[in-house]
Amino acid sequence: MEHEIQFEALAEDALLLRFGERIDVDLNAQVQAAAISLRSRIPELECVPAYASLLLRFDPWAWAGDDGQHPHQRLRAVVSATLRDRDQVTVASRELIIPVCYGGEYGPDLEEVAACCGLDVDTVIARHTAANYRVAMLGFAPGFPYLLGLDPQLAVPRRTDPRQRVPAGSVAIGGSQTGIYPEVLPGGWQLIGRTPLRLFDVTASDPSLLAAGDRVRFRAIDEETFRQLLAASPG
Repeated sequence: MEHEIQFEALAEDALLLRFGERIDVDLNAQVQAAAISLRSRIPELECVPAYASLLLRFDPWAWAGDDGQHPHQRLRAVVSATLRDRDQVTVASRELIIPVCYGGEYGPDLEEVAACCGLDVDTVIARHTAANYRVAMLGFAPGFPYLLGLDPQLAVPRRTDPRQRVPAGSVAIGGSQTGIYPEVLPGGWQLIGRTPLRLFDVTASDPSLLAAGDRVRFRAIDEETFRQLLAASPG
């Protein structure tokens, strides 16, 4: 069920659109569709999607009129009119296959996750690679993707003792989501594997490998393949 969008002023140059208050695949799809519509029809807006909200950054002087109307009011009216037909927008997205070496030194929490779920390790890997994920948003750190679509049976609590250093490329489970650490970072998610792909490169024209709305599948690889792909990856 679709809810009315709530508008919230965050700053003179920032407006937040709230679509709901929960983490939900369908709700996030509405956010992504709205972002596509606004980017295509009002290209001067910066659109930053999250789980159930969309941040709009804009130049307030460009939206100021001679009639005394506040830029927020003017922008809200235009955005509302633009999004009236958002249900007709098809969320076009890329699909990326992410190779992952599961377990061992690459996924030190895999056995603990399997025990917590009442499954064996091979079943955890099979379920994790069988799912279709969508990047709900990027956050926490540049290039860190929050992925929706995790098999509910694989949902496990975050660690009670967060690590100070999580290796770059670590694939992890935190609650009902999967994420990938783009750099060496502190973190408390359960580490089940690691990808040799570089998720964030500040020197690239498009620094982040993944973008909100992308579809993701994981593919299990062995340690030798991991090392070969890591050696072949740029940077």
